[in-house]
Amino acid sequence: MLLGEYKHSIDAKGRLIIPSKFREDLGERFIVTRGLDGCLFGYPMDAWKELEAKLKQLPLAKKESRAFTRFLYSAATECSLDKQGRINLPNTLIQHASLEKACYVIGVSDRIEIWSDENWDAFAEDANESFEEIAEEMIDFGF
Repeated sequence: MLLGEYKHSIDAKGRLIIPSKFREDLGERFIVTRGLDGCLFGYPMDAWKELEAKLKQLPLAKKESRAFTRFLYSAATECSLDKQGRINLPNTLIQHASLEKACYVIGVSDRIEIWSDENWDAFAEDANESFEEIAEEMIDFGF
């Protein structure tokens, strides 16, 4: 299980250190793609294959299904860790997540998320203010 919040920085070449606590669960190769809320999603290969199977079940005739699938696949890239535990992110992903220097790598169960520090701070502040309201809404999902 991937969990925790770590602050790292991305260098001018697009290299980002993946926290050592995540490396074993992610494996030698994993997929990073556009995420929701202005971040990137990183999936271990087995979790990516599960997501892929679900995406294949979406109805091709629905415009939203096609758009969502394109959104994830078109920017997806296979990453592997270098000797320093870094990955190299393509410009498409760097721009999507507004990554400049400082960023956060967080664990979210079966995936990691990569956030710019500005976007993460804004998200965390908003979520902190409305956490109880969000928790009440989770009842509708059986939580």
